[in-house]
Amino acid sequence: QVQLAESGGGLVQPGGSLRLSCAASGIIVSTAGMRWYRQAPGKPREWVALITPGGSTHYADSVKDRFTISRDNAKNTVDLQMNSLKPEDTANYYCNNLGWWGQGTQVTVSS
Repeated sequence: QVQLAESGGGLVQPGGSLRLSCAASGIIVSTAGMRWYRQAPGKPREWVALITPGGSTHYADSVKDRFTISRDNAKNTVDLQMNSLKPEDTANYYCNNLGWWGQGTQVTVSS
């Protein structure tokens, strides 16, 4: 019953911004620990951000102070605001809850 669908990826220049969204069905986002991961070609999947049921947020050192995870309870979505993007942020970004994953959305940071 659980489905996660990411959207919002695209091509941006270094220093630019993107906002990703994860639409969830079968779970209530406000009661779940929701995570964003990313994976670049040839590299292992990397945890990026977490928002807990209580609303606290946690970030990988590589994105701290640049990315912000949030949720919209009315829309049942989890968002990832990405600012000051760097080429090394280029990856497929995935929304996750426990064993459930979305299909990912591609983010490419290039000049």
